[in-house]
Amino acid sequence: MFAVIKTGGKQYRVAANDVVTIEKLDGAAGDKIEFTEILMVGVGADAAIGAPFVEGAVVSAEVVEQGRAKKVIAFKKRRRQNSKRSRGHRQHQTIVRILDIVAAGKAKKASKKSEAAEAAN
Repeated sequence: MFAVIKTGGKQYRVAANDVVTIEKLDGAAGDKIEFTEILMVGVGADAAIGAPFVEGAVVSAEVVEQGRAKKVIAFKKRRRQNSKRSRGHRQHQTIVRILDIVAAGKAKKASKKSEAAEAAN
């Protein structure tokens, strides 16, 4: 099973045990994170497509490390003008490991079981 999540203005296709590099999120190494903006979840014909998000679907992940990307250098030169400018940028990023993907149907079944248990008491 895979899911398409939205975070940091970008979309990522993830599956269980994937290690993904995403835009910076708050949290230290070892912290658990839940993504609730799920655009699509499932496999093949059983895939659920959200409008815009799939209701009840959750992807849980663990922060592996916080870091910075490779340096990008922007160099501008105007020929024969003795004019040049160099700027560098390193984007902050978070590396996460996807732990579990819970589709909307499974979440609803779990809540029905808990409702039945509460009704029995």
